[in-house]
Amino acid sequence: MIRTRTITSLLKYAVAVLMATASLTAAQAAEKPPETLTIGYQKANILSLLKSRGTLDEALEKQGIKPRWIEFTAGPQMLEALNVGSIDLAATGDAPPIFAQAARADLVYLAHGVPNPKTEAIVVPESSDIRSVSDLKGKRVALNKGSDVNYLLIRALEREGLSYSDIKPVYLKPGDARAAFQQGSVDAWVIWDPYYAEVELRGHARRLADATNLVPHYTFFLASRNFAEAHPQTAHLVIETLRTLSQWANEHPDDAAASLADSSGLDVGIWQHAIARMPFGIERMQPDILDGQQTLADTFKRVGLIPVSVDVSEARWSDDDQP
Repeated sequence: MIRTRTITSLLKYAVAVLMATASLTAAQAAEKPPETLTIGYQKANILSLLKSRGTLDEALEKQGIKPRWIEFTAGPQMLEALNVGSIDLAATGDAPPIFAQAARADLVYLAHGVPNPKTEAIVVPESSDIRSVSDLKGKRVALNKGSDVNYLLIRALEREGLSYSDIKPVYLKPGDARAAFQQGSVDAWVIWDPYYAEVELRGHARRLADATNLVPHYTFFLASRNFAEAHPQTAHLVIETLRTLSQWANEHPDDAAASLADSSGLDVGIWQHAIARMPFGIERMQPDILDGQQTLADTFKRVGLIPVSVDVSEARWSDDDQP
């Protein structure tokens, strides 16, 4: 009797597996590849390297998909484009997805990178009498509003017993902030690589603090919900191509730096300096990562950077779809 039940259970399991496999195969067959895939990227992250290497373009073109790349100066501007449908996929730091959700963007988290806390920092001129984060009280601090350095600045201030209202934020895009920093129009600048590496090597900047022991600083790979749900296999292809590229970049940092130098116009030495503290990697979204994003969202609401509460779980992609 026990043996009969065991055989029956195994048969039921086998049938279930076959049905699930058949359903998945049918879903994959039913998915029509998009005619184009529009990707937002910026100089500071792995999508720029992916574009310069051309491996994703080759993979997409084999499936009849035309790749289209649009460069942005920072994550917030990129996710505004994602929200209005100008791009399908993007990669940003920790904060931009929160601002995007607060603006009612319907996006999903596809995957995340490995922690990169050393790639963003608060810097001051070498000659500045500011010696610690606590000295920033009452000072003018340049940053790109809505970028991940917003969170770094809040955490760094609160660790010293200060609040965001204790400083005078000056919201500027990286290029404008670089000019203001050099001209002495601001007292400090909160910035990320490669701009951080450039100002360290060429701009006579001194680091006050980076994100170590403050925020993990992940790169998040995001898509509009419409695109992710309509073309999950294409989304998977992008993430798998990024996994392969990450391994290559970690094993060939000088080649990666040379490739990024060619595509960005920045000297290879700047990229070598940045990549030395920039490990690459792609991982599945996990509950603890989303919990961290929720803490970030709650912090931004508390300090008044976003006007509404954000439920990060609404941007979760289903476990069945995750790359």
